[in-house]
Amino acid sequence: MKRPDVPHIMRQGRLIPWFYLLPALAILTIYVVYPTVRTFYVSLRNEDSSGWAGDTCNDDETCFGVLENYHKVFTEDTAGAKNVTSLYNTARWLVIVVPGTVILGLLFAMITDRVRYTAAAKAIIFMPMAISFVGAALIWGFVYDSDEKVGLLNAFLVRLGFDARNWLGLAPPSGTFLLTVIAVWVWTGFTMTLLAAAIKSIPGEVIEASRVDGANEFQLFFRIILPQIMPTVAVVMTTMTINTLKMFDIVWVMGGRDTDVIATRMVSELTESRDFGMAAAIAVVLILLTIPVMVYNVRRFTIEEARR
Repeated sequence: MKRPDVPHIMRQGRLIPWFYLLPALAILTIYVVYPTVRTFYVSLRNEDSSGWAGDTCNDDETCFGVLENYHKVFTEDTAGAKNVTSLYNTARWLVIVVPGTVILGLLFAMITDRVRYTAAAKAIIFMPMAISFVGAALIWGFVYDSDEKVGLLNAFLVRLGFDARNWLGLAPPSGTFLLTVIAVWVWTGFTMTLLAAAIKSIPGEVIEASRVDGANEFQLFFRIILPQIMPTVAVVMTTMTINTLKMFDIVWVMGGRDTDVIATRMVSELTESRDFGMAAAIAVVLILLTIPVMVYNVRRFTIEEARR
């Protein structure tokens, strides 16, 4: 049997396709690879990059040489106390925001499909996503304002007979929790949209057959719907994990007492302390925290593609 003609572009060998990828590879190298390598190099240097990080160590203290900046990031001493606090706050953000947005998004996705005006309900819940994080922080600033004439929360407390409080001046973790509420408010619409689309993709015959077999609403959700949308739930959770790790705007605008996270701590070291080595070390830590989540996402996509 005569072999059909192969298009010319498919007979160009192994070298030619790399020329098609060359522009994209060049852009990635300039804007991703080089800055990452440069950041790691700067993280091994001292404040002004004039020497190695270990050059500033005193003889009577433990020194990790070129990794001294990383030592300061993870140690609770006078210089690194704020860095450790930012790590704890970032962990609190992950514990609250990721499950909070996914659970609320799933709950709203189920509820809005059963109300009369589904489109309007989803639009209202999704509306905070149209606001920038800076705008959301300013809006919630009026809610948390310490003056009961301005702050909505304090206005309610005063009307109920309680004293007004300085909410953003609360000691951790209370102040951090108040800021995570803003992120949950903004991101819940995003998770609801993705999860609602996943629920819509479940064949209606499966749902109807389950109801005919006598499954109640809880059994239908936990045994039929949730297993079917678990790949989407996993993607949403990993996406929210990355978004939370990179959180900057809300914390930077709102301030508060010891509410720094990794991203704001990095910028503070860079702009206020002018410690380029420490700022770069914190940036590398942030990159290392996001890599496992990205790898998990890539592996999951690969598995899903193999099943199709």
